[in-house]
Amino acid sequence: MDLILVLKAIILGVVEGLTEFLPVSSTGHLILVGDLLSFNDDKGKLFEIVIQVGAILAVCWEYRTKIATVIVGLPTQWQAQKFALNLVIAFIPLASLGLLFGKHIKALLFKPIPVALAFIIGAFVIIWAEKREHNVRVQEIEDLSPMDALKLGFAQAFALIPGTSRSGATIIGGLLFGLSRKAATEFSFFLAIPTLITASLYDLYKHRDLLDLATDAPLFGIGLVAAFVSAILAIKGLLRYISRHDFIIFAWYRIVFGLLVIATSYSGLVQWTVD
Repeated sequence: MDLILVLKAIILGVVEGLTEFLPVSSTGHLILVGDLLSFNDDKGKLFEIVIQVGAILAVCWEYRTKIATVIVGLPTQWQAQKFALNLVIAFIPLASLGLLFGKHIKALLFKPIPVALAFIIGAFVIIWAEKREHNVRVQEIEDLSPMDALKLGFAQAFALIPGTSRSGATIIGGLLFGLSRKAATEFSFFLAIPTLITASLYDLYKHRDLLDLATDAPLFGIGLVAAFVSAILAIKGLLRYISRHDFIIFAWYRIVFGLLVIATSYSGLVQWTVD
């Protein structure tokens, strides 16, 4: 196996795992890092789809007790049924809008400069949201109503714009709608499960002709494991962080990162993909 490709797989896996659940956009980072590593062809994009599975498995592992309780309780327990219904409701907006506009968005916006601009705009949204007074009315995800779930679903749908951040849109939307930091963050984790599973399966089916299991499985497996391990670290770290801090630091990171991409592009220091 080509050592360079293995290193690229590990780097992209770590990037996916670390950024999927932080409000910094995993898609945006993968586009940019894939561009830098020259791993942004059709096979590279397929690789990015596969390693998302590692991030999904990390959430499932970290919340395995909660997930098992919900599954076991679905036939008879209203609390489990309500939780599952909220996830379905919250998933619908992004799924519907993605089917309608996903192809056009990918054609127009899945490029470094639009991603950098989305990073910066999203940062100012985070700062604005954090500067507002927070009136918390939902402390735990079990207290979410179906209307709360629908609002969070529409917030997540902004993540169709690469560089916005799926988790960031859901979390900040949650803060604006009256959720505690813990409730907003944990719901974004759980909502990632149906969202990422559906997106990954759909994209894999569309690009199944590019997949050669005999050749690709070892490399894709390395990236998936790297994503799984780094995602677990990111989930644990984020939950510890939000117990004492707000999300302003992520906003400043987004601004610096976005400006750096724009500066390197216009200076010619990095030849970002523009077509």
